[in-house]
Amino acid sequence: MGNFTNKSRYTVQDLLEIVALLRDKDNGCPWDKEQTHQSIKNNFIEETYEVVDAIDTHDDKALCEELGDVLLQVAFHAQMAGEENRFCFDDVSDGICKKLIYRHPHIFGQITANTTEEVLTNWEALKEKEKHIESAAQNLNAVPRALPALIRSRKVQKRAAAYGFTYPDVQGALADLESEITELKEAITENTNVAEELGDVLFSVANVSRFVKVEAEEALAASTDKFTARVATAEILAEENGQALKQLNAQQLDDLWKQAKKVSTKK
Repeated sequence: MGNFTNKSRYTVQDLLEIVALLRDKDNGCPWDKEQTHQSIKNNFIEETYEVVDAIDTHDDKALCEELGDVLLQVAFHAQMAGEENRFCFDDVSDGICKKLIYRHPHIFGQITANTTEEVLTNWEALKEKEKHIESAAQNLNAVPRALPALIRSRKVQKRAAAYGFTYPDVQGALADLESEITELKEAITENTNVAEELGDVLFSVANVSRFVKVEAEEALAASTDKFTARVATAEILAEENGQALKQLNAQQLDDLWKQAKKVSTKK
């Protein structure tokens, strides 16, 4: 391990040294030194979601650990870039510090912002100036395509609204959703453009979520959890009657579902 020294407590600098050792061409870890930005990009996504899961479960121990895993990803990508003299971890730190200072002129400059709304308005204006965004197309295309589709659609809709592309209220968004559902039904009947029309329905749902100030991604996650719990309850109810779900017909499953729904409602 060269000059590396084991400690009772480590710092960010120790992390950077460890990552450099893992990536060492001669004595590094066979797996670590073979990785590229592309090969581990999904690891970054997975680690980020694990942080979110720890936050949702209010698990501080897990949150601390998962934040460390995300920090490892940052250090790892910076190390790989540094090996090619593109940028290093210090450049990453320098960049984010400068961005925070620039986008908080009410803290580090002479601008006044007394409300969250004023802060966000200034933030977006400075962001557009910083990234040289001068048109609606540039602004919408700047939303990363790698984002989960529901999150991306909502961000695109929010930015489009700044240029007037929005409904006056939620009723307009709901009417649009109903129209898209009608078009989806027609597409299914005709067996044409089903994927496109389904996408339009989902896009409209995300737009409604924006008006009612509900995160579509989180709402869908909650509904998925609810569905999963009810299936589990239905399975328990079936087992109590000596039955297996796969052996039941549609009517029996529907009756069981209604029972499971009543049970979950009482909790």
